[in-house]
Amino acid sequence: MRALILALSILAIVDSTYVANAGMSSTPRETSAPADPVIATNEATQETEDQIGLTRTKRREVQRGLTRLGFDTKVNGKFDEKTRAVITRWQQENGYPTTGFLNTAQHKVLADAATEAGKSDHQARRHAGGRARSSRGGGGPIGAIGGAMHSVVGGLFRR
Repeated sequence: MRALILALSILAIVDSTYVANAGMSSTPRETSAPADPVIATNEATQETEDQIGLTRTKRREVQRGLTRLGFDTKVNGKFDEKTRAVITRWQQENGYPTTGFLNTAQHKVLADAATEAGKSDHQARRHAGGRARSSRGGGGPIGAIGGAMHSVVGGLFRR
């Protein structure tokens, strides 16, 4: 019986390492330069941004996308000075001319990158959440041991 408890405890500790690794990352995400050099040289202006037809809702989506990519900005649907500065930083990191405005190609690249980042963040949270729920009690290795012990002891007394 002790061997079973010990084996389950070790298994729970090993399994809980995934929870420790699933936390928020402090490293910046990899960014890539635009694949098409024509896109990189096509400067974005107020006019090109107006052609996209960004409604207040779409502007919020852009702001959420920038935040998802690590460029924190206030999500209010307005492209004020702070948002323009964030767009400029995003353009700089992605090899675009730094204008603070978007064109259609940049908007698509930004939206696609934000969607991918959202998927990977969701998967990491889901993976961590699934592991955390299986250990009744606190998180980490101690919580996992407690969860394993709870399962074993509870299983013995239910018979």
